[in-house]
Amino acid sequence: MAKDANAAMETIQFPCASCGGAMLFDADSQQLKCQYCGRLQAIESDTALPQEHALDDGMREEADTDWGVAQQTIKCESCGGESLIPALQTATLCPFCGSPKVLPQPAAATIKPESLIPFQVDSDDAKNAFRAWKKKRWFLPGAFKRENTSARLAGIYIPYWTYDANTASDYTAERGDYHYRTVTRTRVVNGKTETYTEQERYTVWHWVSGDYERFFNDVLIPASGQYDAKLLDRLGNFELGGLIGYKPDYLSGYIAERYSVNRTRGWEEARERIDGELRGDIRSKIGGDEVRSLNINTDYYDRTFKHLLLPVWNANYNYKSKSYRFMVNGQTGLVSGTAPRSAWKITFFVLACLAVVGVIVLWYASSQQTPPQ
Repeated sequence: MAKDANAAMETIQFPCASCGGAMLFDADSQQLKCQYCGRLQAIESDTALPQEHALDDGMREEADTDWGVAQQTIKCESCGGESLIPALQTATLCPFCGSPKVLPQPAAATIKPESLIPFQVDSDDAKNAFRAWKKKRWFLPGAFKRENTSARLAGIYIPYWTYDANTASDYTAERGDYHYRTVTRTRVVNGKTETYTEQERYTVWHWVSGDYERFFNDVLIPASGQYDAKLLDRLGNFELGGLIGYKPDYLSGYIAERYSVNRTRGWEEARERIDGELRGDIRSKIGGDEVRSLNINTDYYDRTFKHLLLPVWNANYNYKSKSYRFMVNGQTGLVSGTAPRSAWKITFFVLACLAVVGVIVLWYASSQQTPPQ
């Protein structure tokens, strides 16, 4: 764990048995590690499988707010981000945007996650992953690729919901199948009228109907209000088989974001994603060359949810006075982010594409002409 995170601590939640120093979770060893003497301490594992809750049942949130250590909520005045840190710790910078304008908030009960995936990528690995990510982006300015980007990484556990659901859908639609017929046409070539034939396509439409069933497992929805949904989607290759029972030890040295999306709103987002996949599945099942007037009615049942924390490295950086963000999946090392673009590289690419298209058009036009008799 980076030393700048240790410097901000004013209270030791997990003191070292050897020297009394702060023990923080170490991604490499998956144990607590003393930041002074290097002593390792194993974390008692919880092998129980993550619990599924029935979505239609009320969850006793008042019984699920004990995080194992006293927590306080801090809010950034610049970006509005809310995060949880140990009660006596003083936060100096916002972990989301890097602003120093962070203020403690009145005590409020916060849902405790039941499971999490611990960090398995440390800060150095996250920085190396970002450097490799930069090199693979062709449209980035060369100077930006070469320079050592200065960014303060913050290790954050982002809250997520997962949803399971069985679905039963019935549908109606019009399926279109392409057919071809030979037609005779005329054209003028070099001042002469000539007759030629070609294949003409037409579509035959007919009504279809049917039913479709599918089970959706672990539809992952972020309960975060601080990130661009597209960036999180690109980052979301988490391997949920790695979930383990929550213990406060795994948060030592890291920050947890407070839940800002409740489970009802999370289900609405999950249902939109499910409906989109069902639409694609049913269109494929219908077959044909085109589908129109598709109408789907879906029933959802056996709906369940889990609430958990997933590890992410977050960083904001500046390039030529503009702010950008990148994130690194704390389990897999996958990078998602925004970056500056090179105007001349984009222009060159567009011109090259136009040149290729122009050559193809000229070739096609010349191939259609009949040489003079």
